[in-house]
Amino acid sequence: MITVSLPDGAQRSLDGPMDGLAFAGTIAKSLAKRAIALKVDGVMKDLATVIDKDCALEVIVADTPDGLELLRHDAAHVMAQAVQELYPDTQVTIGPVIENGFYYDFAREERFRPEDLPLIEARMSEIVDRNTPLVREVWDRDEAVRIFKDMGEAYKAELIESIPAGEEIGVYRQGEWFDLCRGPHLPSTGHLGKAFKLTHIAGAYWRGDARNEMLQRIYGTAWATEKQLKDYLTMLEEAERRDHRRIGREMELFHFQEEAPGMAFWHPSGWTLYKTLQAYMSRKLIRAGYHEINTPTLVDRRLWETSGHWEKFRENMFISESDHARTMAVKPMSCPGHVQVFNQGLKSYRDLPLRLSEFGACVRNEPSGALHGLMRVRGFVQDDAHIFCTEEQINSETQSFCHLLEEIYRDLGFEDIRIMFADRPEVRTGSDDVWDRAEQALEEATKASGLPYEMNPGEGAFYGPKLEFHLRDAIGRSWQCGTLQVDFNLPTLLGATYVGEDSNRHVPVMLHRAILGSMERFIGILIEQYEGRFPLWLAPVQAVVASITNDVDDYARKVLAELENAGLRATLDIRNEKINYKVREHSLAHVPAIMVVGKQEQEKESVSMRRLGCKDQTRLSLGKAIEGLVDEARPPDRR
Repeated sequence: MITVSLPDGAQRSLDGPMDGLAFAGTIAKSLAKRAIALKVDGVMKDLATVIDKDCALEVIVADTPDGLELLRHDAAHVMAQAVQELYPDTQVTIGPVIENGFYYDFAREERFRPEDLPLIEARMSEIVDRNTPLVREVWDRDEAVRIFKDMGEAYKAELIESIPAGEEIGVYRQGEWFDLCRGPHLPSTGHLGKAFKLTHIAGAYWRGDARNEMLQRIYGTAWATEKQLKDYLTMLEEAERRDHRRIGREMELFHFQEEAPGMAFWHPSGWTLYKTLQAYMSRKLIRAGYHEINTPTLVDRRLWETSGHWEKFRENMFISESDHARTMAVKPMSCPGHVQVFNQGLKSYRDLPLRLSEFGACVRNEPSGALHGLMRVRGFVQDDAHIFCTEEQINSETQSFCHLLEEIYRDLGFEDIRIMFADRPEVRTGSDDVWDRAEQALEEATKASGLPYEMNPGEGAFYGPKLEFHLRDAIGRSWQCGTLQVDFNLPTLLGATYVGEDSNRHVPVMLHRAILGSMERFIGILIEQYEGRFPLWLAPVQAVVASITNDVDDYARKVLAELENAGLRATLDIRNEKINYKVREHSLAHVPAIMVVGKQEQEKESVSMRRLGCKDQTRLSLGKAIEGLVDEARPPDRR
């Protein structure tokens, strides 16, 4: 007798071994029709897997997270087969699943063109229609290397050679075509369906190393239904319309150039936005009991070695060799520097919790192919902070941080927040006992905060478990920005101690936390969230005074002066241009308020106010107009 435990807690008894499809049929015929895979004791398996012992079992269908991942995995394989059928001179390399889609990297002398994508899609549809079974085979390692080399698949052969001797080599065959893969896969190509779309082509280095050959990467997306695909493509169109790089150019906020890859050049309006956001954050943190500090950008490698970052992050650090043969590294994060500030002077338990914050300028050597406007940069400023506390204070400090983060996200226009609890990764520092204590403390504190959370197994930081805060923007995309990490290890490595009530030395717990994360990335998110139409308090230029004729230039200057005296960020447009042209130009620049002045406005000490997005304008007295703007421009923390 075989006992199978189902996700709802129910159990089923089997008289003997049974494959996954047959088992799904014992639950419901409709489930058997929808089934595409199994999850056995938490591990994804092919639907053909035979159940021959007691286990926890889940039948996977397409419109679930696991099902979508499997669909996208197979879509990558079907795309690779389609490409090789159409372009036989192409070598396949790797094709993983990514968020919302998949890609495959190809080696081919001739460049793929955008017009090739519909042809590849059409061939993929043909392969789906063939409904070819996907069959797993196990090959001898050396024989697999020989076969792929004989086929001219040098990249696949190299991948197999890098697999340790003795490991099983899994190959999935779909008709005459086959590929190296651990699996699992769909039962047949027909199970993929046709809710897929190839989106774009990019370059990528073999194995992500700039010293290797440049390959061609084709991206795609796949979904369980045509409606899901249509909704996703609509979201992509909306995302393109909101692209922060285009809006940044139109509003003259920032630019990038080849001489400083991954480093933003901030223009006056962009820097105004940046400093406005930073000032708001500073005020919120000071009121929450943080002390703002600043630590060096260039630090001797010995500190990074002691902290463990040298071994973990060395490849992402920029290095400088001095005349005195000292190796220095530009800081990729602020954690070790904050411990150095804590270590100055004797600390008592009465000094805890000590909250140190910094808008820390960091630099990371991100791969050039990964750079993407403000969303992925090499030089950035992090709203970094570290809370030094006792183990007993983790609970209250976590709750305070969670509430502060919620307030700030709400002020910035984000209401939908999802929390992920990431526990110990495979590669980590510290003993299991320390990790047990850290995870238990963070879990208890998260529950005490009353916020729902999901588990993200194995994704903790290398020194401690963490909470990840994902916010959802106006078009439904999720962004992971905030984080709170419980660290029992780094303070020990760097010699941090305080004197406890017992007069003995103790190691403090270190809570690493960020709310915005990278300032640059968060501003990119804000630009796309608001489509450049910022609330008045954030807008780089809050109002523009536009004259109808040059006869009222002096009055326009007076209006500008009063706006500036009231603390508003305003500009003047007295160019010899038609007023409709001026209004259109400032609307395209997303200025929230356009104050039109002509002879009538001059005579009555008034302005004709046109708000962004409105076709109509309202005549108001100058005093009333300014009073309204001042009230609206007050930052959320000062209302």
